[in-house]
Amino acid sequence: MALRANKRREGIKHALIWFVLLTSFFPLYLMVVISFKDNVQFTNNPWWFDAPATWHWENWAKGWACVQNYIANSVVTSVGAVILGLVTSLLASYAIARYRFAGRNIFYYGLIASMFLPGTAATLVTMFTVLEGMRLINNLWALVLCGAVGGQVVCVFILRQFIDDIPKELFESAEIDGAGHLQQIWHIVVPMSGSVMGTLAIMQFLSNWNNLMLPLVIMRDDELLTVPVGLMRLEGEYVKLWGEMMAGYTISAIPLIILFLFTMRLFVKGISAGAVKG
Repeated sequence: MALRANKRREGIKHALIWFVLLTSFFPLYLMVVISFKDNVQFTNNPWWFDAPATWHWENWAKGWACVQNYIANSVVTSVGAVILGLVTSLLASYAIARYRFAGRNIFYYGLIASMFLPGTAATLVTMFTVLEGMRLINNLWALVLCGAVGGQVVCVFILRQFIDDIPKELFESAEIDGAGHLQQIWHIVVPMSGSVMGTLAIMQFLSNWNNLMLPLVIMRDDELLTVPVGLMRLEGEYVKLWGEMMAGYTISAIPLIILFLFTMRLFVKGISAGAVKG
């Protein structure tokens, strides 16, 4: 009876896993299928591949021509925001964790309290006014700066805990050997918190890559649009070319798929380290 019950539980667990996988990958499958069709084929059979002889490879060429600038802009702004955000967050976390100064707790808890502030949609008018005053409207630097600032609070909150758990003897030994603050960060903090920083980098990259509201409001020129806004504008006003649209969507998803495949172990390692440090 116990063996039968275990098999039943295993069967239910695997059925749920397969259900989640199918519902997750089915939209991606449909994008690929439709990307090889014209509008007539899409209307007649949107669910399955047609004969290979009828595949419209030109949809992919046209899709790439449409989204290549959007992908480049998203890569530049997302990578720039991640690098700037992690560097400033690491420096701030190191200062808060390692040194006691007047108002340290007030500063830290005030920073954490800012996590409860409304998101971009609620502060959009204020943010637009600030960026306009800085002459950053229709400028990719605006997305880099806003993306870096937007992820700092979470990064500081997590990195501060890790740096605080590093044995103080390591820093004292480094100081005796003549290492400065930047050398201590590079040779002690970065190696020991590398997996966590990698996880934070992945999360911030995805957040900036998928950001729609801010680029939609502050960008004017088509060549400066990022992927979410560019894909939204791919739809024709009167006629939708579904094959070209789906090809563009699929091509735009490839960088995230590659990122997931090459950083999956790092992401899991960082999450596990966070659970142990917790």
